Amino acid sequence: MEIQKYWVSAAPYVPAVSLSMQPVVATILLLIGFVLTGLFTLTDKKSSSGFIKQTLIAIPASITLGFGFVWLLCAVGVYV
Repeated sequence: MEIQKYWVSAAPYVPAVSLSMQPVVATILLLIGFVLTGLFTLTDKKSSSGFIKQTLIAIPASITLGFGFVWLLCAVGVYV
């Protein structure tokens, strides 16, 4: 019976980002990701420092695109 007491007295879950702000967050993250992807395609691939530049651009681009798509799914009601 202890567990039921905790269950009843627990506060309801409040998301960190409200449901009305999820499309805005998704749009911002996706825009940043697409801009970084564009920069990735424009970097010099022939020089030795090109690999470092590409890596430093590709990592944030993939992270922002990944989170952007997750927020987009959450914004349209597909909770993953």
